[in-house]
Amino acid sequence: MSPLRWDVLAVGFLLAVPVLALGLRGDLTADEVVVRLPWCLAAAWAAVALLRWASAPPRRPAAAPPDPAPEQPPPA
Repeated sequence: MSPLRWDVLAVGFLLAVPVLALGLRGDLTADEVVVRLPWCLAAAWAAVALLRWASAPPRRPAAAPPDPAPEQPPPA
């Protein structure tokens, strides 16, 4: 799964909002914000991967081929 999918980017932006807000407020420096933003993308990728895995339908085992019909003795 690509980390640049739209769902991963949307969740990454959602996770980055508090980091950006702390940067704008002055609690974090610009360097700290830049260092933390890739972690938001990584966390988003992990969250989306986990949700996709959990919501996938269970795989059913492949059906076994039917047993061949038993051989009939030739009519006498």
